[in-house]
Amino acid sequence: MLPVFLTAIGVGGATVFGAVIGFIFKKYSHKFSDIILSFAAGVMLAAAVFGLIMPSVEKGGKYGLIVTIAGIFTGAVCLNLFDKLVPHLHKLIGEDTEVHHNSHLNKVMLFVIAIAIHNLPEGIAAGVGFGSGDMSHAFLIAGGIALQNIPEGMVIIAPMLSAGVKPGKTFLCALFTGLVEVIGTFIGYFAVSISTAVLPFGLAFAGGTMLYVISDEIIPETHAHGNERGATYALLAGFCVMLVSDILLG
Repeated sequence: MLPVFLTAIGVGGATVFGAVIGFIFKKYSHKFSDIILSFAAGVMLAAAVFGLIMPSVEKGGKYGLIVTIAGIFTGAVCLNLFDKLVPHLHKLIGEDTEVHHNSHLNKVMLFVIAIAIHNLPEGIAAGVGFGSGDMSHAFLIAGGIALQNIPEGMVIIAPMLSAGVKPGKTFLCALFTGLVEVIGTFIGYFAVSISTAVLPFGLAFAGGTMLYVISDEIIPETHAHGNERGATYALLAGFCVMLVSDILLG
């Protein structure tokens, strides 16, 4: 239980750490943002495949492949439903406006809520990894999510400050998004710990949510500013880093 608790704090704390970096470097180029987010996407992709989806197939027994596919699509559909209620993450990432009116502030707050909602399944993914009992894969998933959370925490800061939100409240919002991930970690852990029968589906569900975020949010954002070539190589680099980590941990 202690590793789960420490990991939950670490995963959620990575967002806060990224927010602190965001305060230090309030202005950064789209190219920098695209490269670092793409690297994070590659890390998440490897973590989803090696840490969640493949173990789901292995633990599913006779119908493992069917259960895994069902879990992947269920996770994706659930996030798709969330996206109908809140704005996409890339709507305000890197926005460089100086307008301080209420309508923009409302958009920024919706942006924060969107990140918080997307952090929940990421936290669940980390918790499910520990619930599976495979500590090497669990740490791989948690490490991948934590690395992804750092740039995500960074991009929260600039839009909020430009909208006129005070630094203290901006930091509290970043802390809130990290706390959601901590809660998600415990939800995922206890859900699969209660019943091992749901473990293969739970692993695939968590993997599906991560694949959805990568494809629907991160990749379109990082390819929208003319930096797609660098973003592609950064994604490959992130994937390979996690591939090496998986082999070493295995």
